[in-house]
Amino acid sequence: MKTSNPGGAAPQAAVPTPPPWQRRLVAAVIFGLLFTGLAQMPIFKRYYLADVPGFAWTADFYATHRMHYALAALLLFWLSYRATLGIAAWRRGWRPRRAAVLKAVLWLGIVATGLARVAKNTPEVFFSPTTTMLLDWIHLALPFVLAPVALLARRNRE
Repeated sequence: MKTSNPGGAAPQAAVPTPPPWQRRLVAAVIFGLLFTGLAQMPIFKRYYLADVPGFAWTADFYATHRMHYALAALLLFWLSYRATLGIAAWRRGWRPRRAAVLKAVLWLGIVATGLARVAKNTPEVFFSPTTTMLLDWIHLALPFVLAPVALLARRNRE
């Protein structure tokens, strides 16, 4: 009889689920990233959302840009923390489901395109207009692909 667990040791527990307060905080950071990311496009001013009392700051590209970077730093910290837990669990014998691997690949794509956009914003790095447009569209599209994948993975897990 073949066993996927050599030595007969019991498989280790999966990556621990974050506590509710941490999930809410990460959800708020992700919402903030979506909001500030969309605010960097001129849609808030174009569709007069910036005219709503309290939303004038959404028309300021530099304010939303700095907020997006700050929120991205928080998300990178959290993703690094979760990746570290996942790698530690992997070393103990845990194997992720396909949905978890797909989510990790999508997050990696979001981070990679975000870092490429950060590099593009420095004077030392030049991307062609086509490359810049592709980075922008991919960076915009990946969260909208990740959302249903994450929701379906959560529904199938429960």
